[in-house]
Amino acid sequence: MSTEDISTPSLFERILAYATVTIIVIALGSFFATLIVGMNDRQAVAEGLWPVVYGISLLALPVGFVLLVVLLVVAQRRRSRAVRLGKK
Repeated sequence: MSTEDISTPSLFERILAYATVTIIVIALGSFFATLIVGMNDRQAVAEGLWPVVYGISLLALPVGFVLLVVLLVVAQRRRSRAVRLGKK
């Protein structure tokens, strides 16, 4: 049997949690930045770097959601394994 405590999150879970939060915050930040720039100058959003910034929000938010679901599945598996072994 392993001597590590099953009830504490693993390094993988912590990295996954930080990555999920970071990606979602970046996606929301780029979305709101695009909205603010678009309210001031609509032409600026169509040229330069702003299409890339808007594209980040379109791609990063679904990726963050998938990472969040993966994190929930991994955490649930760890918790169910801990309950099965009799640890809380």
